[in-house]
Amino acid sequence: MKAMVLRSCAPVESFPLKMEILPDPEPGPGEIRVKVEACGICRTDLHVIEGELPPRDHPVIPGHQIVGRVDMVGPGTQRFSRGDRVGIAWLRHTCGKCKFCLTDRENLCESQLFTGYHEPGGYAEYALVNENFAYRVPEELSAAEVAPLLCAGIIGYRALKRSGCKPGDSIALFGFGSSAHIVMQILNFWKCRVFVVSRGSKHQELARTMGAYWVGSSAKEIPEKVSSAIIFAPAGHLVKDALECLEKGGTLSLAGIYMTPIPGLDYERHLFYEKNIHSVTANTRKDGEELLVLAGQIPIKPHIQTYPFEKANEALCDLKADRIQGSGVLVMSS
Repeated sequence: MKAMVLRSCAPVESFPLKMEILPDPEPGPGEIRVKVEACGICRTDLHVIEGELPPRDHPVIPGHQIVGRVDMVGPGTQRFSRGDRVGIAWLRHTCGKCKFCLTDRENLCESQLFTGYHEPGGYAEYALVNENFAYRVPEELSAAEVAPLLCAGIIGYRALKRSGCKPGDSIALFGFGSSAHIVMQILNFWKCRVFVVSRGSKHQELARTMGAYWVGSSAKEIPEKVSSAIIFAPAGHLVKDALECLEKGGTLSLAGIYMTPIPGLDYERHLFYEKNIHSVTANTRKDGEELLVLAGQIPIKPHIQTYPFEKANEALCDLKADRIQGSGVLVMSS
């Protein structure tokens, strides 16, 4: 199979992914093989490729927002058959036995493994996964439209849950990239007042087009206190700004897998009056299932910018430079 392979961590501007021809993977017991149709690109891919996450043994095939068709099944598979349309996301293995797995917190399992990091991902013609960690995905949307839901969507949804936001509430979103523009559609469905803080003029315009109540470049300009906030940008300095815009008892959710250092906080100014900070760590399969049901109800239609599979390096450069409106997706040639 063809795959875009990372042999050593490096800035994406150096085009570290190289096209290679590798043996087609064979599914083991309980596994399915997926012929990849599309794979979303994600800031987590940047963190993997550039070494901001602890480097894994190389080579690595990135990509964890995978959509395709099952073309081969391993012994003992029961959930899926050849031809079924499925998605593969970041979370691909947990032990199923620890206190976290047994209390609906499998995202905290010490034995978890991730797609495109611990195991080969979707920047390739084929991908393997245990069938219990694959998702049935809507047939109504194209593969490229579904792909962003499998990470940007799921993580955005978990961040939204962790923020405590409820229908009709007010909420501030810091950063308006792939996750935020999917969350925005849920918030519109919930009839929330959404305040968007983004430095990019194109991201600001997209937020306005999607119905944001207020859009600006600085949290200090937000005209009122909000009950919840989510930081999508991996910028620790935003934490102080977000906490200051919260009303009493408000909750700030930190959506990123990576964040720059957070400056010192003043207890009275930033945390008193029972303000809360909730981090987000990966997701549970329940999050993914709930999000995909909600996506069908609304329905959620991600704004996408597609790239040929072979242009993965260029796509990641665009992502890093904030040149993508909505979500970037690699599409396999037929």
